[in-house]
Amino acid sequence: MTKSRISLLAAFSAAGLALTACGDGGSGEEAGSTLERVQEEGTIKVAFAGEIPYSYEEDGELTGATIALDTEIFNAMGIENVEGQLVEWDALIPGLNAGEYDAVSAGMSILPDRCERAAFAEPTIMYTSTLMVPEGNPEGLSDFASIADTDLTLAVQSGAIEQGYADDLGLGNTMTVNSAQDGMDAVSSGRADAFALTNITLSTMAEDNPDAGVETTGGFVAEVDGVKQISAGSTVFRPEDTDLLEAYNEELAKIVGDQARFEELVGEFGFTDAERPPEGLTAQMLCDNDLEAANEAADQAGG
Repeated sequence: MTKSRISLLAAFSAAGLALTACGDGGSGEEAGSTLERVQEEGTIKVAFAGEIPYSYEEDGELTGATIALDTEIFNAMGIENVEGQLVEWDALIPGLNAGEYDAVSAGMSILPDRCERAAFAEPTIMYTSTLMVPEGNPEGLSDFASIADTDLTLAVQSGAIEQGYADDLGLGNTMTVNSAQDGMDAVSSGRADAFALTNITLSTMAEDNPDAGVETTGGFVAEVDGVKQISAGSTVFRPEDTDLLEAYNEELAKIVGDQARFEELVGEFGFTDAERPPEGLTAQMLCDNDLEAANEAADQAGG
């Protein structure tokens, strides 16, 4: 009887270990990883932020520059379907880590504090900022420096990189909005003198809303303490999904390294070669806030 009980317990233990080894959410080398699951299912669920022209819905269809890039990449990885879930900006990474979706496809800027909470792919799109102002630009604004030491009100989107720039530069008279639409409304109604966000987003919004009474001041690279704040966005994964990240990066490199292919995928959304990440720029540089190395990579590509 004792031997039988020992044998039975051993069998249960072995079965338990086998189930654990096959469980989801393991390391990149384990069976049942996220990559294996989405490849087997043929579907990956991504979060998007509803920000034109990066990731949004149009006539019920998921679209945008980052969606176009990610769809191409995931298809090359053997994942046929990309399903979207609209999520507020500040909730994108928390929802990812909670397992509500498999990746964030919103062109999220690669920042050190975000890198502590999630795994960023290599840069997919470069960013410049701009200011949305009332038509005619009555205050003659051009960049963050033009707002410094004034009593003008600057609107910034919660969680966006421009909010961080405003904080770093000590622009105290700011108001926080939840979306790009809210920011445009704040300028249009006179509650804010300017709204800062990415150049592509605000330029597209101003063009698409000719009756809003707004315009943009042109793209610029923010400077903090005399250092250019090189900024790039990419797709985001859970830290443990290393195999998914590596497979994504492998396919991404083929696109970013090919100017014609990059422009073919994102050109219809207003992006050009100017938004293609330069060779040598890495996510690790931006995660480490190594702007000296990032600027050097950008300068070498430009030269």
